[in-house]
Amino acid sequence: MKPEAIVYTSNTGYTAEYARMLGESTGLPVYDLNAAAAQLKPGTEILYLGWLMAGAVKGYKAAAKRYRVCAVCGVCMGATGSQLEEVRKANALPQDMPLFTLQGGFDLSRLHGVYRFMMVVMGRVVGKRLAKKADRTAEEEQMLQLFTKGGSCVSKEHLAGVLAWLAAAELA
Repeated sequence: MKPEAIVYTSNTGYTAEYARMLGESTGLPVYDLNAAAAQLKPGTEILYLGWLMAGAVKGYKAAAKRYRVCAVCGVCMGATGSQLEEVRKANALPQDMPLFTLQGGFDLSRLHGVYRFMMVVMGRVVGKRLAKKADRTAEEEQMLQLFTKGGSCVSKEHLAGVLAWLAAAELA
């Protein structure tokens, strides 16, 4: 399947940023999931991007009910390419569906309500645990920095796998 559009759900802007970058790189139209309903017919083949919370790709179920999802990208705080099996299982994604995880970022000021509260608690717990750990990996160090200082890890380099898949889909 070759997607005709990119559809996304974003909470703090990192997923939207990746969707725009993919649109610029591919020429595919980009729509927020809510706006897509007015622009795309049901059954349209799409590439879907959503932010991750506890392994769930936000908005995926709604997108899958309306469109034919060709591939899924989950945007998270973890490293690009991490958590793939957990995300596949949490979203009941078929084994043959391409799945990508992309490192986004963290900015507590962009969160509201229950999401802000959850991340404050998680930041304290994970931050304390990582701060005490003497032999942190590079990924753990980056996670500690995100929780303590915030920041964006959005990068076109993180899209290499998605762009390679799209190029292969174009040839198929």
